[in-house]
Amino acid sequence: MIPFGDWLPDQSDLNNPGATVAQNVIPAARGYRPFFGLSEVSSAADNRIRGIYATKDDLSVVSIFAGDQGKLYKMNNGTFALADVSASGGYSVSGDEQWKFVRFGNDVIAGGSDSDALQKFTVGSSSAFSAISGAPAAKHLAVVRDFVVTANVAYSGNTYRSRVRWSQINDANSWTLGTAQADFQDIADAGHITGLVGGEFGVVLLEKAIARMQYVGSPLIFTFEKVETGHGCNYPNSVAALGPTQVFYLADDGFFFFNGSQSVPIGAEKVDNFFFDDVNFQYIERLSSIIDPETQTVMWSYADRESTGEPNRILVYNYAVQKWSIIHLDHEFLGSSLTPNMTLEGLDSLNSNLDALTTPLDSRFYAGGFFQLSASKDKKLQTLTGAQLDAVLETTEFEVAPLRQSLVRGVTPYVTSKDVAPTLTVQVGSRSRQIDTPSFGSSVALNADNNCPVRSNGRYHRVRVNASGTWRYALGVDVDSVAVGRR
Repeated sequence: MIPFGDWLPDQSDLNNPGATVAQNVIPAARGYRPFFGLSEVSSAADNRIRGIYATKDDLSVVSIFAGDQGKLYKMNNGTFALADVSASGGYSVSGDEQWKFVRFGNDVIAGGSDSDALQKFTVGSSSAFSAISGAPAAKHLAVVRDFVVTANVAYSGNTYRSRVRWSQINDANSWTLGTAQADFQDIADAGHITGLVGGEFGVVLLEKAIARMQYVGSPLIFTFEKVETGHGCNYPNSVAALGPTQVFYLADDGFFFFNGSQSVPIGAEKVDNFFFDDVNFQYIERLSSIIDPETQTVMWSYADRESTGEPNRILVYNYAVQKWSIIHLDHEFLGSSLTPNMTLEGLDSLNSNLDALTTPLDSRFYAGGFFQLSASKDKKLQTLTGAQLDAVLETTEFEVAPLRQSLVRGVTPYVTSKDVAPTLTVQVGSRSRQIDTPSFGSSVALNADNNCPVRSNGRYHRVRVNASGTWRYALGVDVDSVAVGRR
């Protein structure tokens, strides 16, 4: 069997140790698993969504928030309408700015722009967000130990791109500098702050450094140690983290994983060159990133060079098995959420016809309270629980016999079914010289003999498998071929 190995688009197709194409799939330990399409959840916001956050109270009632350029919203779990819960006058989130959210006690705290101070919504009692008096505006937001911490901040008419500022201890509503350990720290020689990760200690990502923020108490409060210099995160919306020792980000030289002490390249000789060739830098501000709570993957959403602005690609990295894939899907923004508390009556708000629901009824989406990958499209919240996307996988390019032409006569794809047998077709791409473009034949369906009868002549071959419907794993192919002579 020729397995569908690691997707390695940065390496030569000939004898590539992995797969040359892995589209609309998730990397697995062996082969690939399916990826699911969008399923609409909410009504529309006024503008494209720039942030998604969910939490639940002590009674496990779920609250789902979203934000666009001018408003913050809270979704009604019964009607799925996005209710405006903005402070009076609304907001101004522009450019590459995105809403960031944290939970501190019973308060959901939101920030993300240069022009609006931190906003607070108390779960269970608030009807709208309100500005936290004395708090800065901040592009980045996290909770470190007993403090709400902001970075790349603006206040008192000034902007501080390299400043970290934090609240009073155990009090997210008080920000008076010099009181109850509230203070700030400038990191003056490493560019703008591009990311902030909280936890037992903080991680501050800058354009040319990464610093560790450690609580030490009075009088210093926090110490800042640069654990990396000369290298940092150049793309503010590329940071996704499970905690301060598991941080993923994008730099000018590719994708990296920061383990709390040092950065390790994860895209070098794999996908870095592909990404920089594929991304549309005119719309790089539309980049978003998230860790999927179900599949142990981190995802980066971006607009490719064919896009007119909307993101249409998702680069996927399975950090458990250290493999990549790519998704082709039109959307606006990637995030994570909780499944809302659902009643049978509430299903009518999604669709009055149960057969027309895009999310299967056995999905845990309807149970409520589970973390899930989310997105937005058409200004609406969406989940990635729709129909399986049509997948495309290609093997490495191989020679049947060195220095000889060969004929591929048949292909057997190894794709396991789930519930209903999927539709599988195969194409063979062949060429006689490495400088030629592979020519793919027509799609051939799998017959009753477990074979796709094809005829493709050339010196170098690769096999493309197209899978639609429901399937579980795509593992690889067997090829029936014969050498036909020398040229």
